[in-house]
Amino acid sequence: MATTKVTFTLDAPALASLNDAAARLSLPKSEIVREAILEFHARIGRLGERERIDMLRALDELVTQVSSRPQADVENELAEIRSARRTGGRRSISPEA
Repeated sequence: MATTKVTFTLDAPALASLNDAAARLSLPKSEIVREAILEFHARIGRLGERERIDMLRALDELVTQVSSRPQADVENELAEIRSARRTGGRRSISPEA
């Protein structure tokens, strides 16, 4: 596989992590960076652990707010509301008019 030499700027913690990983795995730093980029690219669009936990927490909160009313009651109420909206407003003239 052909390679291209590039230059990156890393902060101290990132550089220390790169050096540590290369030493522990006995791999060249360029190999560590290549693998990290490929893994990062594969995760694009997927939820991270923190995002997953936040979404599960939001779902747990939402579930506690779900109505315990029977579905038929809810559908009847919605039908009544829709019907009232279609009639065009007040049925009588307001005394203030």
